[in-house]
Amino acid sequence: MTDSEKLGTLIVTGASRGIGAAVAGLAGERGFAVAVNFATGAHEAREVVRKIISAGGRAVAIQADVGREEDVVRLFAAAERELGPIKGLVNNAAITGGFARVDSVTAKALTEVMAVNVCGAILCAREAVRRMSTRHGGNGGAIVNMSSLAARTGSAGEWVHYAASKGAIDSFTIGLAREVATEGIRVNAVAPGLIDTGLHAANGEPGRLQRLMGTIPMGRAGLPAEVAEGVLWLLSAEASYSTGAILEIGGGR
Repeated sequence: MTDSEKLGTLIVTGASRGIGAAVAGLAGERGFAVAVNFATGAHEAREVVRKIISAGGRAVAIQADVGREEDVVRLFAAAERELGPIKGLVNNAAITGGFARVDSVTAKALTEVMAVNVCGAILCAREAVRRMSTRHGGNGGAIVNMSSLAARTGSAGEWVHYAASKGAIDSFTIGLAREVATEGIRVNAVAPGLIDTGLHAANGEPGRLQRLMGTIPMGRAGLPAEVAEGVLWLLSAEASYSTGAILEIGGGR
């Protein structure tokens, strides 16, 4: 039996770049068979898969928009068919909706943010529970939801709407963890702080990292690889007594 067969299949949503790509790569190194989900960025997703396979792992790229229920159902069916039984889920896919004060945010932006960040995460978790829960004949597993320090800080003047979606993820993590605690599934969240990814430039402020550096006690932005280490710990047997936890990785912010 190979390592990937022992650990099973891990679905990482939004895994073509940034934190998601780092999580997928590390999961492949640690022995998971990895379903690299992407909504856009097929080339980047295929490159993540190539690196995992070239290192001796198993991986496949699967396009799906987690804001669409039919895509979520298709994602899980494809991952199971291509790689084997689902043993883990990292709910990483998210959008910010762009920088905006609450008095200028649009209904369209709100709907899109909540569809991906909240509804998408819940639907993915639903599909994972249906497969992993002992109540449904599964053998257990682990879910890690990607929250954000924004859920605690509120992100006033930037993206309160995004922060609110991550606050919902915190509540969802705690509730689901308690709901399936006796069914072989652990549910936790990681809440990154200011992380050095392309997110800031993509939202129109490439200098955001430097602007906010002074708010971080450790005096620097974090790296996607540092967040990935926290995620993989929560997925591992070493975190066997951790459920309903929200692990902050934010340099003390």
